Amino acid sequence: MEIGGVNIDFLGHSGFVINNGSGKRIAIDPYNVSDGIEKVDLILITHAHYDHCSIKDISKIVKKGTIIVIPPDVQSKITKIEDIDMQIIEVGDELEFGGVKIEALPAYNVDKDFHPKREDWLGYLIKMGNVIVYHAGDSDKIPEMNNLAGYGKHGNQFIAMLPISGKYVMTAEEAAEIASIISPSLVIPMHYGAGVAGTKEDAERFVELCREAGLRAEMLEKI
Repeated sequence: MEIGGVNIDFLGHSGFVINNGSGKRIAIDPYNVSDGIEKVDLILITHAHYDHCSIKDISKIVKKGTIIVIPPDVQSKITKIEDIDMQIIEVGDELEFGGVKIEALPAYNVDKDFHPKREDWLGYLIKMGNVIVYHAGDSDKIPEMNNLAGYGKHGNQFIAMLPISGKYVMTAEEAAEIASIISPSLVIPMHYGAGVAGTKEDAERFVELCREAGLRAEMLEKI
C-alpha cells in the first residue's frame, strides 16, 4: 500500500516493511517471513518474544551494515547476527537514520502480565517527512496513546498499526477505541493470522468498527 510516497507491505502477524520513498527499507518485527523478501536497511524490534524478535527471520532480511534498533533486553539475542549495527533504544529516546526519525514509545499490558510495564518494551513512531507511522507493539489500550492525537493534522499522513487479537494485547473493540481517539489517516490491524493469537475475523471486525466511526481502515495482504 502506498500513502504519501511511502510504501507499506505486511509481512504477517505484527511485521511490516516500509519503503520511505528515498530508497530506505525499514522492517518492523519480522516473523514467519516469506522467502525472497528484499534485504532491508533498518529493522525495529519491539520486544524479546519469539514472534517479534525471531533471529531466523531477521537473518533472512539483513545485509552487511543493516541497523537493528532494539530495547536493552534483546541485546543478547541480536549478538548472534554478524555484520549488523545494533542500536539500543529506550522509551522516550529518539534516533535518526538518513532522514528517518525513530522515537520509542511505551507498550505494555494493563490487566495482564504478558507484557508488563516494568520491561520497558516498545512501540515506535517513525517520521519520514510528512508521513508518520505508529507501530504500537504488543500493547493494551494505554493512556500514553492519547498523546498521539493530532499527529494527523498540519498536512501529515498519520498511519497507525494496532494489535487487535485480544488475550496478549488489545481486543478489536479496544483498538477501535484508540483509533477513534488518535484519528489516523489510515489504520492497519496487526497481531493476527500467524497461529499465535488473533484471526482474520478479529481483523475484519476491527476494520468494520473503524469504518463505522468514519476512519479509513485497511487489512493488508501478507507478502
